[in-house]
Amino acid sequence: MSDDGPAPHRRYYTPAEVSIHNKENDCWVSFLGKVYDLTPLILAHQEERTKTGWGQHHLVEEDTAAPIVEAAGTDISSWFDEKTGQLKTYKHPVTGLPVNYPPGKRFIHCPPPAPVSNWATDFGPAWYKPDPKYCIGNISKKTRIIRVVNTLTHQEHQLEVCSEETIAEISVRFGYHHNRNAESYVWKRLGELLQMDKTLEENGVADDTDKLKKLNVEEEFLYPAIHVYFDDEKAAK
Repeated sequence: MSDDGPAPHRRYYTPAEVSIHNKENDCWVSFLGKVYDLTPLILAHQEERTKTGWGQHHLVEEDTAAPIVEAAGTDISSWFDEKTGQLKTYKHPVTGLPVNYPPGKRFIHCPPPAPVSNWATDFGPAWYKPDPKYCIGNISKKTRIIRVVNTLTHQEHQLEVCSEETIAEISVRFGYHHNRNAESYVWKRLGELLQMDKTLEENGVADDTDKLKKLNVEEEFLYPAIHVYFDDEKAAK
């Protein structure tokens, strides 16, 4: 199985996973440790823009979805104050007033730089507060690569995983990318059964990649090998 259908929502995502959602109709961003699917926000905004004829008046001709779409697939933590979690404030070059966005980058739910009569404020919580309805998980603080060796098929796959994920979650990730029957396997490292409710580190599988790179170890030995064994009893269930 190879990426068959939409990926399941996870507790943790890799930056690479977020990066592929980089379009107007598939728009993810991460900030301050969380991952947000802003696709519904963007599509609703564009639908409203079309319905009301936005862009026909100079006060509202800017598309405030554009800065978000431009940032789709990236981490936008730089938009926020890390200590307060609030949007950073900038001095508008024309009005001199403080605004919560860089000049020329006003985005959805940010008020105009000057009072206007057609600024609607009935949209509820701004998406960057953040609104939990758009939050789909966490961005991994550190990812790592493992080699998953299927002892039944003798296939080997490199898999980028989140260091915070349990073996059970890694199994789901492996199943989505490589093997739809992943739940029918048991996972072992050097012959020892891995605890499915623990992370790799908690199972004693340290991440020594950086150390091994400094020693010029060949790539095939950089990443720990995890062996998966087909289990008839699990398959029967």
